[in-house]
Amino acid sequence: MDRSRKTVVVFSGGLDSTTLLYHLIDLGHEVKAISFDYGQRHRKELDSAARIANLLRVDHRIVNVSGLAAIFGSNALTDQSVDVPHGEYAPENMQVTVVPNRNMIMLSIAVGWAISLDYDSVAFGAHSGEYTPYPDCQPQFAAAMNAATCVSPGLVDTGDR
Repeated sequence: MDRSRKTVVVFSGGLDSTTLLYHLIDLGHEVKAISFDYGQRHRKELDSAARIANLLRVDHRIVNVSGLAAIFGSNALTDQSVDVPHGEYAPENMQVTVVPNRNMIMLSIAVGWAISLDYDSVAFGAHSGEYTPYPDCQPQFAAAMNAATCVSPGLVDTGDR
């Protein structure tokens, strides 16, 4: 990977995106971080994102898109009436955590910011594994988003190496 890249990182403050941010910095990327308040119940990650970005001296923006929560339907992440599953990551637990098209929405905004900055890539730490109910975490999704940006090859990157 080109060490001179300028990358906007979709940064939740969770384990995957924090690891990705550190990895890109270690590779020598110039990075900026963007987080999203989409009305999620787990607010701790946004606080963590701000603290980690400050620690790393990374320019960090939190974009408020919480008004979208009302149209995301019934899911455990944005709907107070749905219980958050506890226990192991299993298909029956994870399905209730799907926020429809969340990554596409966040990536679209991040790509807009990257273009305005004249940055050449956007990266996000997509949840993967043996089973994932998240269609917007699949390699095919990242490839389609990359093709849709039509700005430069490789603009959207899952950070999968």
